[in-house]
Amino acid sequence: LADAERDGDRIYAVIRSIGSSSDGGGQAIYAPKAAGQVKALRRAYEQAGVDPASIELIEAHGTGTKVGDGIEVDALEEVFRAAGASPRSCALGSVKSQIGHTKAAAGAAGLVKAALALHHKVLPPTIKVDRPLDRLAADDSPFYVNAESRPWLGGDHPRRAAVSAFGFGGSNFHCLLEEARPDR
Repeated sequence: LADAERDGDRIYAVIRSIGSSSDGGGQAIYAPKAAGQVKALRRAYEQAGVDPASIELIEAHGTGTKVGDGIEVDALEEVFRAAGASPRSCALGSVKSQIGHTKAAAGAAGLVKAALALHHKVLPPTIKVDRPLDRLAADDSPFYVNAESRPWLGGDHPRRAAVSAFGFGGSNFHCLLEEARPDR
């Protein structure tokens, strides 16, 4: 970061950590497991020394499938509830609603979306979600689906976003991003 600042580079966001895990053996190559996703999330937050309750935007893997999205929300809620995240404190979205499933590039597309959100201080919308999963409609959920673009107001900590990318065979990755210059 110091080198980029010294060189006058445009900095969109800072990657604070990346957590990873593997689900191990399973019933099918495409069957996700919440326990593996929880492990990747916890590793990312522990590595960075960041409280999950301070995350205000999650760019989910978001497959658009009831099973896959349900497992992902279960994993996120387990980690965020354990951290004491306030109800409706974190926007949850997926770039796939705008560009489709990009297979191996899905994580990179989500990373770009989250970095641009931090850079521009805007919580981006997730489109084409008419009825989110029932869990997300619950008043006590830490998450909400942000349906329209709005300013990302600052708080008592730097703006933070996280990006999940889950792959075939149970590979799980969770990347924690932070705004580069919270004072500007």
